[in-house]
Amino acid sequence: MKSATVTVIGRPSSGKSTLINTICEAKVSIVAPSPQTTRNAIKGVYTDQRGQLILIDTPGYHQAEHTLNLRLQETTKLALEESDVLLYLIDPTRPPQKEELLLVELIKKANTPVVVGINKCDIATDEDLKGVYEFLKEHLSSAPLFELSAQDDTGVDEVLIELFALAPEGELHYPESTYTDQPLEFRISEIIREKTITLLSEELPHAIFVEVADLEYSEAEDSIWIRAFINVERESQKGIVVGKGGSGIKKIRQASFKEIRRLFDQKSLHLDLRVKTVSRWRKKSTILDSIL
Repeated sequence: MKSATVTVIGRPSSGKSTLINTICEAKVSIVAPSPQTTRNAIKGVYTDQRGQLILIDTPGYHQAEHTLNLRLQETTKLALEESDVLLYLIDPTRPPQKEELLLVELIKKANTPVVVGINKCDIATDEDLKGVYEFLKEHLSSAPLFELSAQDDTGVDEVLIELFALAPEGELHYPESTYTDQPLEFRISEIIREKTITLLSEELPHAIFVEVADLEYSEAEDSIWIRAFINVERESQKGIVVGKGGSGIKKIRQASFKEIRRLFDQKSLHLDLRVKTVSRWRKKSTILDSIL
């Protein structure tokens, strides 16, 4: 029986969250059009007859130096220290730049077995792939390379075979039916954040955080009642989220409701979703706390 912690690293929007969701066949990590959507090191769990892989989805690693991005970088570095194997995901449709070199240096310093997944091969050109192969030959020549598409679920099985081959012997850390270790409230808040970012990505990509204030289950009615807040920093942002005549918050609630309902089987679900403005210091504190 094999058991390994696999940290998935890569630049923003390289497809890390999509790949983990594909492997686990469930929504583990949120996916949105804007980069830097993942703020935490989120664990997905994949189990089959070979053993168990604990997949850590890390924030996209890039060079920006403001406080939030520094914390995101630290989250990635800490995840590397927990790893038995690294899965480095690279997007061939974007030429390798300084951030890719920084990632390569992190990989080398970790001194951990690494597998390289060249993602988005369904849309990459031959010229794109040529550039990536030249980069990898220069900087990670000994690492096994795999072409894949996390979106289309092609080439993923080959990556899993290699990850299990590198995994040490060990017992299962989670029951076979587990696909994530995230608390329920966190999963709900992330779903709402994903829908908000997706629907408002042009106007309000990251100036929000979501908190689940109440989560109650009525056994008599077999129902779930959730009260959650989309928190913004300024009144003008609140107006953007709420939308004209409440159209914005209505769309976010409908999209969130549809996905949250899947977490509770056939139970009746009531979702009370509101928007509120919080002070600058509280917003900053809450975001950074959520990263740790």
